[in-house]
Amino acid sequence: MRNPNTSSTLSNIRACRNDERAAILAIINAAAEAYRGVIPADCWHDPYMPQDELEREIASGVTFWGHDADGMLAGVMGLQRMRDVDLIRHAYVLPGKQQRGIGGKLVAHLQRLSTQRILVGTWAAAQWAIRFYQRHGFALVSPQQKAVLLKSYWDIPERQVETSVVLANPALGQEEAA
Repeated sequence: MRNPNTSSTLSNIRACRNDERAAILAIINAAAEAYRGVIPADCWHDPYMPQDELEREIASGVTFWGHDADGMLAGVMGLQRMRDVDLIRHAYVLPGKQQRGIGGKLVAHLQRLSTQRILVGTWAAAQWAIRFYQRHGFALVSPQQKAVLLKSYWDIPERQVETSVVLANPALGQEEAA
């Protein structure tokens, strides 16, 4: 029997619409405040994601999925198919809606959609994000694999490569990223 106090169910997950780009951006920038003072100062910018960057990400194939809670978009997570892997991109939940299972439901939804290995990159200093993905079946890749993967599948500055980690589901064997 469903708990009547639980308002979030899988049916609340849906593809984000084009007219929700401002809401997507607001969620990303509000939740990314958690990185301020945690990631290297030279990697932080304000806003964390400007509108033109969101537009470039969508144009490059990132499809955003959202979770509705209490009639509003409360969390987003992007999926980008890249050759032989799927990438989780820009996974954020509004600060006031965190710790309610929204992120877990979004990642589970993307895992069901994917038919390939899923990779996710995050800041090495964002230990909470690393633990979140590990709880959902992802495993950290080696530092050597990380560099190869970030340079192969992401278009990010070298400084971000240096200060990030990659997690994979299923786990990546030592020989697979070489």
